[in-house]
Amino acid sequence: MAMISPSRRLRRTPFSEGVDRANPKAFTVYNRMLLATVFESVEADYHHLKNHVQVWDVAVERQVELRGPDAGRLMQMLTPRDLRGMLPGQCYYVPIVDETGGMLNDPVALKLAEDRWWISIADSDLLFWVKGLAHGYRLDVLVDEPDISPLAVQGPKAEELMVRVFGEAVRAIKFFRFSWFEFEGRWLVIARSGYSKQGGFEIYVDGADMGMPLWDALFKAGEDLDVRAGCPNGIERIEGGLLSYGNDMTRDNTPHECGLGRFCSTQTAIGCVGRDALLRVAKEGPVQQIRPITIEGDLPPCDRAWPLMAGTKRVGQVTSAAKSPDYGVNVAIGMVRMTHWDAGTVLAVRTQDGDFEATVHEEFWQ
Repeated sequence: MAMISPSRRLRRTPFSEGVDRANPKAFTVYNRMLLATVFESVEADYHHLKNHVQVWDVAVERQVELRGPDAGRLMQMLTPRDLRGMLPGQCYYVPIVDETGGMLNDPVALKLAEDRWWISIADSDLLFWVKGLAHGYRLDVLVDEPDISPLAVQGPKAEELMVRVFGEAVRAIKFFRFSWFEFEGRWLVIARSGYSKQGGFEIYVDGADMGMPLWDALFKAGEDLDVRAGCPNGIERIEGGLLSYGNDMTRDNTPHECGLGRFCSTQTAIGCVGRDALLRVAKEGPVQQIRPITIEGDLPPCDRAWPLMAGTKRVGQVTSAAKSPDYGVNVAIGMVRMTHWDAGTVLAVRTQDGDFEATVHEEFWQ
């Protein structure tokens, strides 16, 4: 079996020792760091996530920090979502766009103070775009990647585990809100958020030296909860319609094509660099859009974009697909042209193993 050659370009995380103990079966590379993708099996990990609690090393969600008098202005330049009503202590899902309205990232932004923000990014070099805007517009703001590493606690027993480590006050954190909690003399941001539909928290660990003490504390406190190491699960995220940047959407897509129009306040998001382009898109409407899809048959791994065909005409593509144990069908995410995106439309998906029947749906499964 081929191995990944280690180097300084491929960073380990503050939690890598704990992940290694759990004997992961596979990794991917994400923001130049290792991210586990399977522990027992994708299906076994899926069932455990839905019934118990998992601790995820998601230090790969690097932070882009904006700090200084123009931090708020720069943050609004990045996104078509109107941030004027956002208060410190809130998290916002924010499409990040370029000057053409194309998606550059779909992170969660945390407002720490009026002059300080964290952008918790998906897999891309967003830091360079943000630094370029700050320099080009001569803004009074420092843009950097701080030594902050998220650790996610996900699953129906997540709150109970968090209370055991951080106290009853954790229960008061509302969805997409955060607060500060002390652990071994260090103050950490804890948000009720995460890349699953099962509920949970993300702990923003300040300093690599805190990684394993926190990891070990969570596992010791959760022994009777059947706590395990886990990772974002491909089946569960597709069921819930959680998009993967670089996979389900790229810079060639606008937020409206990705079904993220509700996060675009384009009329009032004054200052967004892609605002003019998105105003035109909002007026004319997208010609293609993300849709949930079911596919019949025994599918091969979806390791490439599969064309969606209406007869001999290509009308879209499937970008993520997996067999759902709970729904007994192959669930998928696809980009479909408006002529064929109505619920109930039957198409063919062209895979490396041949064509399979696919049906377009209106809503995801969770």
